Amino acid sequence: MSGGRALAEMLRLAGVGPMFGMGGFQLLPFYDAIRQLGLRHHLINDERTGAFAADAYARVTGRPGVCDGTLGPGATNLVTGLVEALNAGTPLIAITGDTHRAHAWKNMTQECRQTDVLRPAVKELIRVEEVVRIPELVRRAFALASSGRPGPALLDVPEDVCHGEHEFAAEDFYIDAATVAVPARRARPAREAVEGAAALLAKAQRPLVLAGGGVHLSGAHPALQALVELTAMPVAHTMSGKGAIACTHPLSAGLFGRYSRIANDLIAASDCLLVVGCKLGEIATKRYTLLPPNVPIIHLDILAEEIGRCAPAEVTLWGDAREGLCDLTEALRPDAVRLHAMRADYLAELPRRMAKWREEAAARLNSAERPIHMARLVTEMNQAMPADSILVADGGFAAHWTGLIYDTKVAGRHYIANRGLASIGYGLPGGIGAALAAPDRPVVALTGDGGFNMTIGELETARRTGANNLTAVIVNNAASGYVKALQHSMFGKRYQSSDLVEMNYAAVAEAMGCRGIRVEHPQKLGEALRQGMTERDRPTVIDVVVTRDAGKMLPAVDSRTVEIKKGDRVA
Repeated sequence: MSGGRALAEMLRLAGVGPMFGMGGFQLLPFYDAIRQLGLRHHLINDERTGAFAADAYARVTGRPGVCDGTLGPGATNLVTGLVEALNAGTPLIAITGDTHRAHAWKNMTQECRQTDVLRPAVKELIRVEEVVRIPELVRRAFALASSGRPGPALLDVPEDVCHGEHEFAAEDFYIDAATVAVPARRARPAREAVEGAAALLAKAQRPLVLAGGGVHLSGAHPALQALVELTAMPVAHTMSGKGAIACTHPLSAGLFGRYSRIANDLIAASDCLLVVGCKLGEIATKRYTLLPPNVPIIHLDILAEEIGRCAPAEVTLWGDAREGLCDLTEALRPDAVRLHAMRADYLAELPRRMAKWREEAAARLNSAERPIHMARLVTEMNQAMPADSILVADGGFAAHWTGLIYDTKVAGRHYIANRGLASIGYGLPGGIGAALAAPDRPVVALTGDGGFNMTIGELETARRTGANNLTAVIVNNAASGYVKALQHSMFGKRYQSSDLVEMNYAAVAEAMGCRGIRVEHPQKLGEALRQGMTERDRPTVIDVVVTRDAGKMLPAVDSRTVEIKKGDRVA
């Protein structure tokens, strides 16, 4: 059996979903084995987008996504997508072909120091030096990708290993079933730490949960909801943590950080913060200025070194989010009635505060402006998208607007924003990965025209893979909108290298065999979204012509009124 066949056999045993890659000579035995075994593999037009598609697939399913790249440029093109997965905690198995070792460093075609480039981009790089070790090392890759904080594990396979042969025994091929989904292993926080956290929460009158993406990775949604309903605690979320509980839940305070409805005000008035699966990075803390200095923090995280990294924790809960939340629930259960009574006035503030925010934002949420206001676009998405749908938000202000305004209607991964590296260009390939992961559910990918331009060739991939439940919504402002908005606010409207030419992306989509819908009037948005989500014969692109006013491109009340001081970063 060839090394490539052994690799494919192990992936078959792991039950992997669709793989994404672009072949080269080094991995051709692997590709041939994929075909013979009937595994699903999709050619993509750029390896970076293959990593993005695998990343989104993994987020929706909770199973490691798989992508590959050939020697040299194929391998290096994976880097951006791998770093996204590394920072976001997404389980991936990446496979790269490498040079024939008998001829290495003799100016082989496309040869480079690719392992040196790739190693910092992954949780672990595993160099496969012997054909006989392929089953063992694939098992190792899955264990690494799915344990602790998940992440990408990379198998670097030299040409002579992939093409080489070994006579395997049947018992060589097996997989640890626990490692083919996240989390592979669960650990509980120390009992005394749980007791300390429960004591703080039991006396807090205005506690607040800050939920991050770790809630999704742990599958801790039911545990979180059980805790906060039992103890009368509101929940705010990061962009990655959206869906930790449904945004429509009465205890949801919405997004906190750089943009906020009411959550930042609740943080300022809180007397205890329970941080769950959240790194408390720059955006979540408004560049480390948001958290009150004298408010105790209880930090629950699977990665011990994250606790205390950006803010000191009074109580450290090192362990799995679900298990930690379940332990806290049991510790606080005897106090449930008292806590509800003590916090009744506090909880009564939430609907009043949220109603006030909606009243203040109503002019933008319901704007009849032409070109279309971004807030109106997201409002129409809230109304049109069903509870089981998935929204994939590209980097830049597509994520910021939806992070603030879009509401998930049930808990779980119904909102995906690539906040690990926040690269633009994720929207379309991420939408493909999500659509293939959930073929019976509507998937909407929101991307700016700049991000769409980066990956427009993947419309062909979407069509070829049958991702017909995908609707790509293009925020067409003929600009690199995020940069232009910053130039508007910070540099006195001196715009440089932030404008794009006017494009009709609906026409481009039709030319590529997809359905194209162009929307220039806000009243047409709802119908266009419904048409896209019910289309099942081909992918749909909705080209939405939005405001060209750089002062309205960021989700502030009016970014032109922001007072800027030298060195400030307003978004």
